Amino acid sequence: MRSTRVAVVVLATAVVAAGCGDKSPSMLKTHGSEASRIAGIWWLMFGLGAGVYAVVAFFIVWAIVRGRRADGGDGRVSDNMWIVWGGVVVPVLILGVLAVVTVQATTDLRKPEAGALQVEVVGKRWWWQVGYPGTSVTTANEIRLPAGRQVEIGLDSDNVVHSFWVPQLAGKLDLIPGQHNILRFTPRTPGTYIGECAEFCGVEHARMGFVVIVQTTTDFDRWMTRHQLTPSSPDGESAIEGEVTLVTQACAGCHAIRGTPAQGTVGPDLTDFGERTTIGARTVPNTPENLAKWIVDAQSLKPGALMPPMPMSDREVKNVIAYLEGLK
Repeated sequence: MRSTRVAVVVLATAVVAAGCGDKSPSMLKTHGSEASRIAGIWWLMFGLGAGVYAVVAFFIVWAIVRGRRADGGDGRVSDNMWIVWGGVVVPVLILGVLAVVTVQATTDLRKPEAGALQVEVVGKRWWWQVGYPGTSVTTANEIRLPAGRQVEIGLDSDNVVHSFWVPQLAGKLDLIPGQHNILRFTPRTPGTYIGECAEFCGVEHARMGFVVIVQTTTDFDRWMTRHQLTPSSPDGESAIEGEVTLVTQACAGCHAIRGTPAQGTVGPDLTDFGERTTIGARTVPNTPENLAKWIVDAQSLKPGALMPPMPMSDREVKNVIAYLEGLK
C-alpha cells in the first residue's frame, strides 16, 4: 500500500509539472539585466546548498562505512568543534557571501541611467494601462520596449495592490495605491515575454496578464512614430458604420480612441486595438469570434470584468469588429 501511495504521488507530480511546462515562463531563461542577476543569485544559492548537501552526505556515508574503531574509540571530533564549525562558522560564511552578493546586485540594478525610456503602468480592475510620458501613445496590456536600452517603468494602482512581474526580464514589484514605485531594467533580446499580476487582487486576478514585446531600436522607434499619429479614417463601409456605432453608443463613455469623440477613461484605450494579440488582458486571443463574444457578453469570457453586455444587433457587432480590427 505504501509503495502504491508513493507511486501515485510521483505520477501526480509529473502530470502537474508536465501541464505547467509550456505555460509558465522560466525565471532561469533570462532576457533582461535584472532577471539575469536574480538568476545568478539563484544559481549561487543552489550551488552552495548542493555543496552543503554533498558534504553532509559524505560524512554520513563515511560514518556508516567506517563504523566504530576496534580499540573502543570512535575517532570523533569533539562535539564542540562540530557545533562551532558546522553550526556557526560555515553558516555565517555562506550567509555573508549571499548578503554581499544580494546587496551589491540590488544597488547596481536600481541605478538610473541617462536616456532611459520612461513608461507608466497603472494597475486597473483587471487590466493594465500603459502610457509613454512625453508622447500621445496610450495602450493596454501590451508594453513595447527597445532592446539594449534601460527602461524605467513607473508603477501605480488606482484600486488595490497589484504586482508587476515579467519573470524573464525582471523581478516583481508591487503597485501600491498612493505610492509610486519604479522598476528599472534593460531588456536584451527581442521577443515576446509573458507578464502576470503576482499579488492576489480580486475575482479576476488569474486573468490579469500582459505581454512585453521587446523590439530592435529601429522597430521600436518606427512603432512609436506611427502611434503618435492620429489613426487614419476607417476603410470600407462596414468599418465606417462601425465607428459611428461605437462613438454614439455607451462604448464611448468607457473607452477612448484618439481623434474621435470617444474619450472614456474607465476601460482600455482602443486606439491601437487592431494590433493587440489578446482581449481582456490575455484572457482570449484577439480574433473576430472572441471579440464578438466579448462585445455581446464579456462576462461569459471573464466573469467579474467591468465590461457590461452591449445591446447590439448582429450587423452592428460585425461593423464594430471591422472598425476595431482596422485600428493599428
